[in-house]
Amino acid sequence: MKSMIFTNMKPYCRILSPCKNTYFFPRSPTPSYSHTNFSNSQIYIYSPPILGFRTIFNQSHKFNSTCSQSRIFSNTWCCTFSKRPQYVVAGVPSNIKNFSTFFETHVSDKNFERIYVQGGLNLKPLAVEKIDLDEGVAKDQEDRIKVENLENESVKVGKEESEVEKEAWRLLRNAVVTYCGSPVGTVAASDPNDKLPLNYDQVFIRDFVPSAFAFLLKGEGEIVRNFLLHTLQLQSWEKTVDCYSPGQGLMPASFKVRTVALDDDKFEEVLDPDFGESAIGRVAPVDSGLWWIILLRAYGKLTGDYALQERVDVQTGIKLILNLCLSDGFDMFPSLLVTDGSCMIDRRMGIHGHPLEIQALFYSALRCSREMLALDDGSKNLVRAVNNRLSALSFHIREYYWVDLKKINEIYRYKTEEYSTEATNKFNIYPEQISGWLMHWIPEEGGYLIGNLQPAHMDFRFFTLGNLWSIVSSLGTPKQNEGILNLIEAKWDDLIGQMPLKICYPALESEEWRIITGSDPKNTPWSYHNGGSWPTLLWQFTLACMKMGRNDLAKKAIDSAEKRLHVDRWPEYYDTRNGKFIGKQARLYQTWSIAGFLTSKMLLENQEMASLLFLEEDSDLLENCVCALSNSSRKKCSRRLAKSQILV
Repeated sequence: MKSMIFTNMKPYCRILSPCKNTYFFPRSPTPSYSHTNFSNSQIYIYSPPILGFRTIFNQSHKFNSTCSQSRIFSNTWCCTFSKRPQYVVAGVPSNIKNFSTFFETHVSDKNFERIYVQGGLNLKPLAVEKIDLDEGVAKDQEDRIKVENLENESVKVGKEESEVEKEAWRLLRNAVVTYCGSPVGTVAASDPNDKLPLNYDQVFIRDFVPSAFAFLLKGEGEIVRNFLLHTLQLQSWEKTVDCYSPGQGLMPASFKVRTVALDDDKFEEVLDPDFGESAIGRVAPVDSGLWWIILLRAYGKLTGDYALQERVDVQTGIKLILNLCLSDGFDMFPSLLVTDGSCMIDRRMGIHGHPLEIQALFYSALRCSREMLALDDGSKNLVRAVNNRLSALSFHIREYYWVDLKKINEIYRYKTEEYSTEATNKFNIYPEQISGWLMHWIPEEGGYLIGNLQPAHMDFRFFTLGNLWSIVSSLGTPKQNEGILNLIEAKWDDLIGQMPLKICYPALESEEWRIITGSDPKNTPWSYHNGGSWPTLLWQFTLACMKMGRNDLAKKAIDSAEKRLHVDRWPEYYDTRNGKFIGKQARLYQTWSIAGFLTSKMLLENQEMASLLFLEEDSDLLENCVCALSNSSRKKCSRRLAKSQILV
């Protein structure tokens, strides 16, 4: 029985996962090795009681096969092999693609990479060295990054911070979570008087994004880098609900740093991810991987550290997420089919199907991935699939999700039961679906993207996050993006009110609330997800306004929030039709409310930095129609007509 020796690490740091299968770097769907050679490299697999993190060493560092002193470690900690979840210690791989059977990673014979973990078991971020680059080239690259980082010092706010901002920064820093001595994220909420935190004491991928933007704009990128790498290591652990596992590539909704007692009064820190198996409703987080990709691009743009995107493990992580999202299924539409509660609205609210929020994040993640993917033999097909999906998705959303006064009048006169590829009413929408509130609410100038579209169903509710991110990512046309902000300005009291911003409008009430939400006592009318006001949406509103040159709208909303947030102790959300009262079940000192405010302030004061986060209009997307690539006579595309109507 082989054994390996570990050192006096206090605390030991490992990743917790109670699953039967795990993946080592780069990941393999079916790791089943006990001792394997990869081109003169040694792979040893060890199985502790709790899954350890993966550490990859230089091949010159050999382990003794007995419980004795090691060349690397000073003290001893003996571990035995077993068939339980596996721990991997590797030498230098000279043929990376052999590690993974899921994606082929092309590695040049002249320029391969050495992957290892600095600091042994202390789980420092994985480093990638180009071992064939001479010192001069490496020094030039290092200097380039340093210069770019110096240029980015301008993102630090130059003017004196207000007392509200100082308080916000103090609270944000107090919410930081450390793992093995390094910052890795922020907890969802840190109310000292909350005796029942539930999962608000965890680090959520979705919730951390505004915190990450705040730190990046402040010039503090370490916590974001650590977060990206540690969540990447949590990707694809096989957690289950009723013995059924989600798809490979899924990112967790959240993770928690736990301290586990060992023998001899020693402790270790472990990362315990939640993929939805513990969440209310047990819904997998579809948006986590999409936000991770978006944040990865933002990190590179705001720090100049593009080397992180180019690492083999990061490239593999991107590919896993894309493969999961681009998998073929029964669905006929290019939009992503998801269950209810799989995004920011994580309870039953009737958004199952093709909700706008997921489509906007999906589109943005595809475009970000296209920028960051290394073009090699192993990624050509994936890039082609991304381009095709982008083209189809942008057309689909722009053509079928957009409503304004003209479009509503067209739907009002729809003919139904049309059986033809040339049908006008392609989804068999019945005019009776148009609600009375909509016909009186829609302004003369402006419009928006509806919340959902399925056969015989259009959800006409206004969902703020999806519309705002459609502007930021250029999912909507320039004219549509302008129309969304025109509608928000015209309906300011409804969508902004006394506290920005409504998560959706209008609220479900009476019998509709009972049927659609299942009588959810938390999503009562004008509360929480059902028409509540969420301060965290402020930063996305600011980014959308700045992209469209409407800084005045952003400043007006920020000023409104600044007057109340710190007085009300930074609530999670607000209730009532105009956001007058603190939410009845809202957590106080909610981190993403704090971070959303800070990010909004800094974005407004740094136009150049904000512009790095936009995705500008790509005129080639609608030109590259997938239909043109097929010789099938059955494929008839109405894209040319649609472009003449909505593209500007």
